[in-house]
Amino acid sequence: MYTQNCSVHPSRQAFTSNYEFIKSDSWRILRIMSEFVDSFEKMGQDNDRLAAVFGSARTPQDHPDFLEAKKIGGLLAKAGYGVLTGGGSGIMGAANQGAYEAGAVSVGLNIELPHEQKPNPYQTKGLFFHYFFTRKVCFLKYSTAVVIFPGGFGTMDEFFELLTMTQTYKINHIPIVLVRSEFWNGLFRWLKNVMLKDSFISRDDLELFKIVDTAEEAVEYINECHRYCFSTVKEE
Repeated sequence: MYTQNCSVHPSRQAFTSNYEFIKSDSWRILRIMSEFVDSFEKMGQDNDRLAAVFGSARTPQDHPDFLEAKKIGGLLAKAGYGVLTGGGSGIMGAANQGAYEAGAVSVGLNIELPHEQKPNPYQTKGLFFHYFFTRKVCFLKYSTAVVIFPGGFGTMDEFFELLTMTQTYKINHIPIVLVRSEFWNGLFRWLKNVMLKDSFISRDDLELFKIVDTAEEAVEYINECHRYCFSTVKEE
């Protein structure tokens, strides 16, 4: 059974100085506002088409997912996109590296964490956040497409929030691509055989994303979606 423990975990001791700054709700609100203002100003300076890439920070450099994420960074750059990640290692570092080495915009939305998160060196623009929700707003606001590799709780959180915001029309429908079917097919079957069967989602909701196996398929799907949207706008 879960028991709440209000003591500070040793791994968070380096961040206790934050508590002094945010010891009142009024100061916390100002800090939240400052993160929104700072990120909107920095991200709004350019008119880059950015594709976000999500995935595990723990993926090693010799893993096929890492190599595919690096490839997708280069292919997105070739297709005219900048890459937007969480700025960490693993899949994020791979995608940033691919874009950086191809000479494209490579943005990292870094987050303060007591472990795991360390900014990768392949960022042409790096922002730093204390709050997850301000960071996620920045992702949703500036992404024209999203590619999601296998990952853990954080990756699933980003995926399902993206689905929720799209399903409820809080953001425009953008291409959402899941890479490596072996990882995602089990989740898709559960969505279809449990959620859909119990009418918690509609059949159309299963069309909000596409599962692929390669970087080439992912970028082609993104290009196809944007070509279709552009041609529809021109016809209207």
